[in-house]
Amino acid sequence: MNEQDYQPETLAVRSGTVRSQFGEHSEGLFLTSSFVFESAAQAAARFIGEEPGNIYARFTNPTVTMFEERLAALEGAEQCVATASGMSAILACVMGVLKAGDHVVASRSLFGATVNLFNNIIKKFGVETTYVSATDVSEWQAAVRPNTRLFFLETPSNPLTEISDIAAIAAVAKSCGALLAVDNCFCTPILQRPLQFGADIVIHSATKYIDGQGRVLGGAVLGSRKNLEGVYGFLRTAGPTMSAFNAWIFLKGLETLKIRMDAHSLNALAMATWLEAQPGVSRVFYPGLPSHPQHELAMRQQKTGGGIVSFEVEGGKEAAWRVIDNTKMLSITANLGDTRTTITHPASTTHARISAEARAAAGISDGLIRLAVGLEAVVDIQNDLARGL
Repeated sequence: MNEQDYQPETLAVRSGTVRSQFGEHSEGLFLTSSFVFESAAQAAARFIGEEPGNIYARFTNPTVTMFEERLAALEGAEQCVATASGMSAILACVMGVLKAGDHVVASRSLFGATVNLFNNIIKKFGVETTYVSATDVSEWQAAVRPNTRLFFLETPSNPLTEISDIAAIAAVAKSCGALLAVDNCFCTPILQRPLQFGADIVIHSATKYIDGQGRVLGGAVLGSRKNLEGVYGFLRTAGPTMSAFNAWIFLKGLETLKIRMDAHSLNALAMATWLEAQPGVSRVFYPGLPSHPQHELAMRQQKTGGGIVSFEVEGGKEAAWRVIDNTKMLSITANLGDTRTTITHPASTTHARISAEARAAAGISDGLIRLAVGLEAVVDIQNDLARGL
C-alpha cells in the first residue's frame, strides 16, 4: 500500500518517519547546529543543491524535515516549510511570493497580529493591502487591481468563525493571476484541506492544535514546490526557523491530532448549544450551529464545526470582563488549541492593537468573548462559565 492511500489518522502517525542507523521506533531528535561532510566535494555539492542532504540547521534538519513531510502528507501538499511561529509563517509567505509594488486582497476578519503585519511591516516594503468581507465574494472581485498578486484569508475566522467560500474565492484569484493563501489554524488538515478547494498556499500556527498542549511555538507554509520556492529561499536566508526540539514535539502532537480534533469539536458543539440558551448571551458564533450564517458552507468545507466558540454578552466590556474574571477553572489566555479550555476578550487582547474602526468593521464588539473549548468534561466548563453569566 502506498502512503497516499492511508487515512489521515494513519498519516499523522506514520508518514515522514526516517530512521537512523540505530533503528529508533520514535522519531529521532537531532540537536545539532551543523552537519559533517565526507569530503570538500560533497560539501560543495550540497551547498549548491547538486546533492540532497543536511547542511546547516537553519534550513535543514532531519527532525524538522520529518515534521514537514508529515504535515504535507496530511494537507495533500507537495512541500511544507516549517517556521519558528505562526506569524513567521505568514511573514515567510508574503516575503516569498510578493515584491515591492504588489497588491494584496485580504479578509478584514483576520487575527490582529496578521493585520498589523500587513499594515505596519509589509507596507514599508511597498506592498499595499485592501481589506474585504470574508463572506462576500463580490468584494474580492471588486478589489482586484492589475498588480494584485495574493489573496489572504482565514476560515473559520478569528474570533467570529466566519466561513469563507474557498472554492469561489480561489476562482476569483485564478482569474486575475493571484495566489490564494488560507490560514487553516482553526481546523487543521483533519477538519479541512484548503488545497482541495483550489487554494494555492496553506498557513498554520502549529503552536495551536498541532501541538495541542500549549508547549512550543511553530508555524508552517504548505503548497506546491513552485509556489514555495521563494518561501524556502526566504527562510534559508533570513532564518525564522523551526527548532529541532519543537519539530519533535509537533510530531508527537500530530499523532493524536485526529482524536483531539474530534473531541474538541464535540465539546464545542455542546458548549455552543448550551450558550444559546443562557440568559445574558445575545449571540453565539459557531459554524456547527444551524443558526450560524454560513453553517451549510461550513459543513461542505469542514468535517465538523471545530473547537472555537465565540459569544456576545449584554453589557459590553464590563459584562464580558465580569464573565471572564468569575471563572475559576478556565485559563484566561489568548492562546488556543490547548487541551485546557481558554477564554479571552478579543477587543482588549488579540485585536487590541488594531483600530477601533477596524474592530467594528470586523464585527468584534466589546461584549465579545472567545472560548477555545478544551478536553475537560463539558459540564465542568459550563458550570465554570455559569459563575459569570
